[in-house]
Amino acid sequence: MIYWISAAVSIALVLCLCKIFVMRRAARDIARQMKEKLNSDTNTIIVLDSGDRVMGELAECINRELRNLREAYLRYRTGDLEVKEAVTNISHDLRTPLTAICGYLDLLHRTKDPQKQEEYLAIIEERAEILRQLTEELFRYSIILSNESMPMDDDVLLNQVLEESIAGAFPALSERGIEPEVDITASRVERKTNRAAVARIFNNLLNNAAKYSEGDLSISLSEDGSVRFSNKASAMTADAAQHLFDRFYTMKASRESTGLGLSIAKALVERMGGSIEAAFADGRLTITVRL
Repeated sequence: MIYWISAAVSIALVLCLCKIFVMRRAARDIARQMKEKLNSDTNTIIVLDSGDRVMGELAECINRELRNLREAYLRYRTGDLEVKEAVTNISHDLRTPLTAICGYLDLLHRTKDPQKQEEYLAIIEERAEILRQLTEELFRYSIILSNESMPMDDDVLLNQVLEESIAGAFPALSERGIEPEVDITASRVERKTNRAAVARIFNNLLNNAAKYSEGDLSISLSEDGSVRFSNKASAMTADAAQHLFDRFYTMKASRESTGLGLSIAKALVERMGGSIEAAFADGRLTITVRL
């Protein structure tokens, strides 16, 4: 009897030692692979040869954290590139009018010709206005990003806000020879939202159309609350249309804008629980807002 008990204990001890050996080897394998993953740019995960269930659960848990860490790293890297690109774009956008202002100020000091002085002053005023618009756009964008709260207690009649926005943008559109085709439903389209934000969205989209339209613009409001702005855009592509709402994205090389107008519109739309999208087909760019 004692012999059998001793044998059973010995077998159990051997099994325990084998279990410990397998787990130690698996732990070393996990540690080695984890070090490799952390020191390399890879999407691979930890793979164990051991069939131990507990160590397998540990490896799976670590793999989940490695995936989360990888996603966070990619977000950081993408954000870092965006910041660098943003600094470059902002520097270019602000430097261009500033350089012109300094140059024409120098010319203004050098000339005694009243006609030339008047011409230079007009150019300086134009560049100063561009600079003001750029800085104001940057300021608005920073305010929107930093302000998490947005009151949504206004009873907004979208028909009225859109009509007012079109009327306000009419001088800028007319200056570029654009006479918009407007189709606003006769039905009242009301939303419980932020009136100032809705007006800002419409104004930004109209300003964008005024800058980049090729002479035409159609605007419509449907009963379901969908607002569409459509215009010819031969320089546009389907791929570029998907980037229109990216921060600091712009189609023009000689810019009068930081490219933040559409980004601001998107931020406001999403904060109000709506959606905004751009599509390019048959030579036309269509931006649709759904509130």
